Amino acid sequence: MLQELENNFSELEKKILNLHKSHQNLSEKLSELNKEHEELKMKYDEERKKNQVLAEEQKNIKLYSAISGNPEHNRLMKSHINRLVKEVDFCIAQLQNSGL
Repeated sequence: MLQELENNFSELEKKILNLHKSHQNLSEKLSELNKEHEELKMKYDEERKKNQVLAEEQKNIKLYSAISGNPEHNRLMKSHINRLVKEVDFCIAQLQNSGL
């Protein structure tokens, strides 16, 4: 009976040690994955910013192309001019409402 209890205790101790090792390994893996996640998040943010810059550059190139007379971009130029006119009209209306 005592021997059986000692065997059970020994097996339980081995299982606990194995669980502890597994826990340590998983904790280390989690730490590595968190670090990798942060690095990837930073890279994603950098790439997103680059993408925004490129999109703005593309928009400007199309606008310059339209201004230079490229017929493919005439609609873009008209749209841009209309938007600017609306902004100016809005500003004038605000000035008139403020009494200046």
